[in-house]
Parts: sequence; structure tokens; C-alpha cells
Amino acid sequence: MPSQPPTPSSGVYDSTLCVEELRDALAGHGITLPSLRVDLPSFAAEYRPPAELVALGNCNVATAYRLAAVLRGDGRMPGPPPLDLELLAVPEAMAGLRRTVRRHLDVPCGDVQLCVTELVANVIRHVGEGTPVRVRVARTDDGGSVRVEVTDPDARALPVLVRAADDEEEGRGLALLDAVASRWGVEQGSAGKTVWCELGGPMGGSMPLGT
Repeated sequence: MPSQPPTPSSGVYDSTLCVEELRDALAGHGITLPSLRVDLPSFAAEYRPPAELVALGNCNVATAYRLAAVLRGDGRMPGPPPLDLELLAVPEAMAGLRRTVRRHLDVPCGDVQLCVTELVANVIRHVGEGTPVRVRVARTDDGGSVRVEVTDPDARALPVLVRAADDEEEGRGLALLDAVASRWGVEQGSAGKTVWCELGGPMGGSMPLGT
């Protein structure tokens, strides 16, 4: 016999069962909400008659997107909207840029941070410190990789992949990018250029970087 939904007067027992059923259903999709519980005293006095409430929340952005996908029933795991930043390419901006990328993706993403850092550093070296740049970090449509783009206003200073000698202190930036990215390239326009790369895997790698 199918179970009947609890009536409004069924009390704390049915509220607790409801929470457990919801917890089990979410667990089947790999979702855990630590705050999921029956909230008895907090707001009950505001209702006539008093009612038990279910506290549901306190999840990070990645979990919220997963919960939205389950509720839609489409099975997709959408990522956050793209991160778009406009800033000046200066060394002092690097640490904050890495932190912003980490908070945006909400997962360990050292390789993504590395690529963002090296692309902006490449602008500093070859276009000039203080150059205005646009940084864009986005998951691809299938959610399987991360795309990084850095746009600057100089269409002529194109990046060139070189292999630095062991005793050289510079020239390794694009070699590092080439090693961790699945592919990369340059798009030229009338108002500048965009150097981009894509990193395979939903987290874009996990190489640790200082922040």
C-alpha cells in the first residue's frame, strides 16, 4: 500500500520522517546538506496553529547547482556562469586573481590558476606592465573542461612557445601552460588579441599554488 503524505496535524514524528526521506533522496544523487533538520522552536510561535519547519540550506555554490539539476530532472551538472574580470596587468594583482578564480570554481584548481597567472604575466612581459586586460574563466558546455581567456589591446605581440635552457630564468611561462593545458591558441581582432587555453577534467587540475 503506498504511503500517505502526512497531514498538517501529524506532528513532529512525520516531520522527522519527511526530513529523513529528503536526506535519503538527496544522498542518492551524492548531495549532503548538513543543515537539513526539523526546526521545532524557532518560528513555530509565529504560525497559527504552530507548525514544525524544515531547515534546508547552508550549501556551497557547487552543491546548489547540483540540487537545481536534480530538481529539474535533467541530470545535467551545470557550472557557474563565466567569471569575467577587467584589471591592470601588474604583479601585485596575481595573488588576488588566483584567489578569485579558486572561489569562483569552488574546487581545487591549481592548473587553472597557473594558466591564468602565466597568461597575465605574459602580457606584463611582452606588452607592458599596467596594460588593461580582460580575464575570462568558464566551464565548457559539457562541463568536462575549463577554458581560460586573457585579452589585451596589442594584436601584434603574439606569444611564442620557446624551450628555455636550464640556466635561463625566463621563457618558461608558455611551456608550463602547454604542459598542463589540453590545447591553447590565439585569436586576433582589430582591437587586440585573446590568448586562450582549455584544461581537461571538471576541476582543471589540482597543482597547488600559493595564494
